[in-house]
Amino acid sequence: RARAELDAANRRDQAELRREHAGRRAIAKLLPIGEARARAFPTDWTSYAPPRPAFLGVRAIPEIPLSDLAEIVDWSPLFHAWEIRGRYPKLLEDPKVGERARELYGDARQLLDRIAREKRLTARGVYGFFPAAAAGDDLEVFADDARQSPLAMIHTLREQAAKPEGQFCRALADYVAPRASGVPDWIGFFAVTAGHGMEELTALFRGEHDDYRAIMAQALGDRLAEAFAEWIHRQARRDWGFGAAENLSTDDLIHEKYRGIRPAPGYPACPDHTEKPKIFRLLGVTEHAGIRLTESMAMWPASSVCGMIFSHPKAKYFSVGRIGRDQMLDYHRRKGVDLKVAERWLRANLNYDPDEG
Repeated sequence: RARAELDAANRRDQAELRREHAGRRAIAKLLPIGEARARAFPTDWTSYAPPRPAFLGVRAIPEIPLSDLAEIVDWSPLFHAWEIRGRYPKLLEDPKVGERARELYGDARQLLDRIAREKRLTARGVYGFFPAAAAGDDLEVFADDARQSPLAMIHTLREQAAKPEGQFCRALADYVAPRASGVPDWIGFFAVTAGHGMEELTALFRGEHDDYRAIMAQALGDRLAEAFAEWIHRQARRDWGFGAAENLSTDDLIHEKYRGIRPAPGYPACPDHTEKPKIFRLLGVTEHAGIRLTESMAMWPASSVCGMIFSHPKAKYFSVGRIGRDQMLDYHRRKGVDLKVAERWLRANLNYDPDEG
């Protein structure tokens, strides 16, 4: 009897915890997905002609000198990893953390110079352009300009948070011309890594009981990978034509003072990691860049980035945020995956408790 009472009490406690969890989860006021779609970001496709890239298909970058990437590294996140807050280079002169920041920066530059000199890491990448057309909230990707041979369907999610009248509920599909418009458009994809050789390098440092340099090497790998993504995005803008006249400083690049965006699966504008395999197939990422996907959709080697490139002049980053059950039901059907599987991958975005009927 005592056991039964304890079990009943546990069930009550668990039910209460679920209710509390659901209460915490359902904090956003959402629009019905139909209303959110009615507020899609608009483009007058009769007056805007998307640029055609200089080539279609895939272009591999077997190796790029680390010195080229070092020139456009965004150093601020490196300091944040050591809990030194501020914006590089100003924080080097900060009266409170400047001395520590200068020491860390000196160590990082010294190690980066050694890595480059001894060729400890190899940076490889691949990118490409494909004809594309929006199909509702999704993107059809085609083999060529005839647009008769679909290669992939990229599924995107739309903002549903209630907003004041006149504000948009964006999806990445808004930035590509719909097929019904008859306007040809294109999309870019990329995958880069600066992580080839990282396991051997960190093993070397740990074998020397130098955990500091092992951690620093990994942090540098991440900075180089992000710099490589910036480098390839700059190249893509040039291939698209509108980036040819750019004369941007490293600071301009870091602050994204250019046209277009490069959102990555798993990040706020496209939170679903399971879109990554499509990019890998389209580009032949493993073949061309030696990057693999794990079952958890992480990329190996670490210090790798993949994503999409949009040319729309008014494209901007946004956060999908919370989504309702109505969008989730539609999304899993469009994507052709089990609802529970889709909910598991997007759990952080759900505005409802998927365990509650």
